[in-house]
Formats: sequence, structure tokens, C-alpha cells
Amino acid sequence: MRGRLVAVAALVLFIAACSAPAEVTQAPKAESSFVIVQNLDVMTDWDPATSYSNEIIAHQNVYETLTVWNPVTTKAGPRLATAWRSSGDGKVWTFTLRPGVTFHTGRPLDAAAVKASIERTMKLGEGAAYIWDAVSGIRADDPLTVTFTLKYPVPLDLVASAGYAAYIYDTQAAADLGSWFKAGRDAGTGPYTIASWAKGKEEELTLTSYEDYWGGWEGPHYGTVKFRVVPDEDRAWRLLLRGEVSFLDRLSPRLYAKAEVNPGVRTSRRPSFQTAMLLFNTESGPMADVRVRRAVQKAVDYQGIVKALKGAVAPISGVIPEGLPGHVTDRVPRQDLEGAAQLLQRAGYGPGGQPLRLSLTYAEGDTDQELLATSLTETLKELNVTLETRAMPWLEQWDLGKKRGQDIFLMYWWPDYADGYSWFGNVFHSQSPTVFNLTYLNDPATDKLLDPLPQLTVTDRSAAQRAFARATTRVLDQKAAVALPWVVNYQRAFLGGIQGYDDNPAYPDVVFVYDLRPSA
Repeated sequence: MRGRLVAVAALVLFIAACSAPAEVTQAPKAESSFVIVQNLDVMTDWDPATSYSNEIIAHQNVYETLTVWNPVTTKAGPRLATAWRSSGDGKVWTFTLRPGVTFHTGRPLDAAAVKASIERTMKLGEGAAYIWDAVSGIRADDPLTVTFTLKYPVPLDLVASAGYAAYIYDTQAAADLGSWFKAGRDAGTGPYTIASWAKGKEEELTLTSYEDYWGGWEGPHYGTVKFRVVPDEDRAWRLLLRGEVSFLDRLSPRLYAKAEVNPGVRTSRRPSFQTAMLLFNTESGPMADVRVRRAVQKAVDYQGIVKALKGAVAPISGVIPEGLPGHVTDRVPRQDLEGAAQLLQRAGYGPGGQPLRLSLTYAEGDTDQELLATSLTETLKELNVTLETRAMPWLEQWDLGKKRGQDIFLMYWWPDYADGYSWFGNVFHSQSPTVFNLTYLNDPATDKLLDPLPQLTVTDRSAAQRAFARATTRVLDQKAAVALPWVVNYQRAFLGGIQGYDDNPAYPDVVFVYDLRPSA
């Protein structure tokens, strides 16, 4: 699931001292094991070059990038690179690498390894590999210096911080690297390495500390990271109260209210760059008629849903969240049932017309998406439209979507790096085969608007913003390919003894476990 608005908003921690119905019982080995609960499968692709989904939450603890996006400065900061500079025209970038870093395979990280890693990612050309499209050449100047030559200027320090396709890995880990990764192995430099993987199981993935990690292991750290898949949020909450798990990445308003007043639990609420998207099938079925798509857009109870979710979400204006290049103001959607009925009637449906049946899929275990699906079902029923909704495990939903198996695909999206192009370039640009363009939009006019955006964002920001605004109008109004009901406010709950947690909206749902400190 590709499921972010002010990026510099402070992390809000609520530590309540009042009594609560249940208190947390600390797990016996809480200081060494950190357990994260997800409602969906964690791993969809082990290859760091092609990975483009939920596994970001694990990969960001196993692999590292040259830079990392800092939500306070809203700029790239050091990671595997300690310094960098660009030429005056922005077409040559030189990075100085951190000394003493090794891959989990034991090989040293050097400029040649960085070059080989990124060149393999570019050659495979999958997932978010487009982020390197501007690169015409990579040169290893010496063991700790690597230089990129670009065809056109892009903010390469920001690109190098991307949550996907920017990982540096050991390309010499195996002769058949793709098959080697598929078996559940890794070749990263991060603080944790893979200990075990049980696909489809509740206790899906376990990571263990990499002893030779360049950051060292002095002081208190978590030695093990476990990922458990628990779609039932009430059960997940009970596991947290019993101390069997450490961290819940998303709580419904009901459970978040309980967490805020529980003395053994800490909570965190923060705006994100993660948007909910109702993607309409523009290619086949009844929604191939743009009048039907516009009618469904108007039928969504945007304000009612935001109100019902009680702080878990916020209204979104346009397509891209506030705080990122490409955000458009004064485009907050409103429900218009009269307009929806008129559009349906023109298409031969609606009150007094032919009955219409539509299908919608959403993520299993996501109570916010379930609420939206239920609300839209009730609203459309009044318009003589039957909406059949189906909660699915993410991989099954995604596979069905790539086969054009539904009329409406509900999912989350977030940026590959802190820029707005990711929404348009990956969700609304023509694709063959389909990956995340689950509207199946194939519109040369939209593509023509989108193709210059990466370069314009650097060379002419005013022109880029105008292009983003035109693309927003094209996708929302002229093509009516999508409805955007909200942007997520992250609501987390974790054991009270955990210190140092912070959210970085550029890396959705990622817990950087190495940065945490267990305490009594």
C-alpha cells in the first residue's frame, strides 16, 4: 500500500497520569525486543532496487540511503554520505561517503559499491527507479567520493533520500542477486539484518542487530525488531496493554482516546504526507463514463468523514498535501448530492433510472477506510446505486487492481521523496503494465503536463507550480479520475518505557528503531 500538511510540525506526546480501565504490563524482554504491529502484510518485494510498497517499514531499518530527509529543516541530511556539493548549474553532484561502513555481507561500502548499486537500480527500471532519470553517469573518484553527472538539474541530495529506489546495497552479494533477495536475504548497511521471514504468518518478520553497524551499539538499544500482522485492531490494542507488542502504527479515534488516558502508554499525533485516494476505473465498466465518475466524486461525504474520524484525518486541498511542492490551495472538495443525482440521470442511472452496481476494494483491518466505504455505500444507495465493498489483504487487493478487477480502488499514497511529483508521475501517468496507475488513465494530455515537472521543479519553480495546478485540474475535474477524502494524521501508541520516538512524514509508518532507547 502506498499508504503525508506542515512538515515541520512538532511531535506531540501525550503522557496521561489519570487512571484508566487497563494498565500496560511490561513484557519480560522489552529492553531487547521491539515489536511493531501492522494490519497488512509487511513484505511484498525483498529487492531494494524494485521494492515499492509496505516493506519500507522494514527496509528503512535494514538499508540506508546517501541522505535522509529532515522534517525540521525540510532539507536532506547526512546518512551514508557525510557531505555533498553541486556545480553552479546543478548538473554535477559530488558526495563524500562515511568511512568505516560495511555491508551485512562483510564487504566495505565504497564509491564503487554506490555506483554499482544505483546503476543496477537504474538498469532494472522498476518501482521508483524513475528518481534517477536525470543521471547520465556515475563516477567513483576515490574510495570515499562519488560524482553524478546529470542530463538536467534535479535536487539530487533530496532524490538520494527517497524512501524507495535510493537504497545502497552490495551488488556482489550473489551471482543471481534477484533470486538471492527473493529468498528473504538482505545486503544492506543498516543497523538491523534479517533473522527470519515467514510469509503469510502473523509473526512475519524478525530483524536482529548487525554487530558491525557503523553507528555502534553503546548504550541501550533494541537488539531485535519484530513485525506482527494483526488486522483486528482491538486485539492489537490488547496485545499492547499486555506488553506483548511495543508499537501500534495507527489507531481508530475510539482506541486513540483510550490510549491517551492510559498511564502505561504514550501517544503521538502528527500531520503526515499520506493521502487516501478513491481511484476510479476510467477504462472499463460503468465508471468509464466520466459522468458516473463525477457523480461518485460529488457523493463522497468529505466533511462528514473527517468529522467522524475525530482528528485521525484532515481535509486535503487538491492532490498533494500541504508542505510539499505542487500543493494547490482552495481545492477542498464538498459533497453535492443534487449534482451527483443529475450526473447519474444524464448517464441513464440515478433516481428513476436504471439500477447501477459498483464495486470497491479497500485494505483489510483499516477501520478508517471501512468507515469511508460504509458511508459511501449508504449515500449511493439513496441515488439508486449499489456499492459492493470488499476488504482485502493488500497483496490480493493490489493483484486484483492490476487486473482491472474493481470500479473503485481505495488506497493510501505518499511521496517517494519529499516532492509532489510522486502522486502524478506514478498514479496518473500512463503505465503499461499497470503498477500503481489503478485508474488506468491513459491520457497523452495529462502525460504532456507531467513529463517536464521533475526538471521544472528545479529550474523554474513558478512554472512548475502552474503545471501542478493544471495537472490537478486535469485529473480532478476534466478526467475525474479520483476523489481524495482526506490526508492522514498519524496516531500512534507505544509502550511508556520507549524513549526517543519521532515521526518523519517522508517515510510513512517507519519506526527507526535504532534511534529509540528502551528504559524502565
